[in-house]
Amino acid sequence: MPEPPAVELVDLRKSFGDVVVLDGLSLRVPMGGVHALLGPNGAGKTTTVRILATLTRPDAGSVRVAGHDVLRERRRVRRTISLAGQHAALDDEQTGAENLTMLARLTGLSRPAARERAATLLERFDLTAAAGRRVRTYSGGMRRRLDLAASLVGTPSVIFLDEPTTGLDLRSRQGLWEMIGELARAGVTVLLTTQYLEEADRLAERIAVLHGGRLAAEGSAADLKRRYGAQRLELTWADTAGYAVAAARLGDRVIHQEPARRELAVATDGSAPHVRHLLDEVDPDRHGVVRFTVREATLDDVFLTLTSAATRPDPEVAGV
Repeated sequence: MPEPPAVELVDLRKSFGDVVVLDGLSLRVPMGGVHALLGPNGAGKTTTVRILATLTRPDAGSVRVAGHDVLRERRRVRRTISLAGQHAALDDEQTGAENLTMLARLTGLSRPAARERAATLLERFDLTAAAGRRVRTYSGGMRRRLDLAASLVGTPSVIFLDEPTTGLDLRSRQGLWEMIGELARAGVTVLLTTQYLEEADRLAERIAVLHGGRLAAEGSAADLKRRYGAQRLELTWADTAGYAVAAARLGDRVIHQEPARRELAVATDGSAPHVRHLLDEVDPDRHGVVRFTVREATLDDVFLTLTSAATRPDPEVAGV
């Protein structure tokens, strides 16, 4: 039998009162690797994770994790997964070692086995030196590392990370990124939600963009950039008059502008002939443009394209 997907959602729906949060979301996440859910606030990311973790019941639709139905097989799902939410679920008055040992005991391990498991995780997440300190003395980065360690006490095959690096400084975020990569290389399937597009670009093999409670697009970062994030030619003018003339000439082809800095951008395919043609069109006497840059598409461009207006699910997405 082929291996079931880590996550399979079909026509998932959820409302809170009159507010529709998930409106027919369908998504398939294969086993292995890091997968990201992106979307603006209110897109349904956290609600989706809570449903997958059996913490919230869907109103309709089919939801399976590692082949198990989240409603009919809740216990099997819970034995398969782990969840690290937006806020560290730790006891501040216990030490790091005590937190992990307690959780290991709750999974059914004996006292010696629980202490051994806690020690292994503390070493893995570079927390051995702080193992005997109360968690309330930990920095934000240390707390998030301990929370991630706690989510691995039961050796899950699928782990959900909901905004795992929110509030962390750059060094702490990069450290956590390395640990998430290690989890994936060890065979754990990681599904993370994040507001940091750089995080998704760096970590995720596949990215799903949610908008309005539905799947707007799905694919690798490179694929999404190719389909939704056009390259742009960014131009800076010497004077305001020249800038105004160029902006009027380009009209609705302008995809970004900053009048105060006399800057505007227009889509391009990045080729030398097209860039040269655009420069000749907007600055025929070659005295107005003082600087130009061809910028590659980013996930920011993809995100803004897919979420700036009502977006229908991408017909190229399998299963939608």
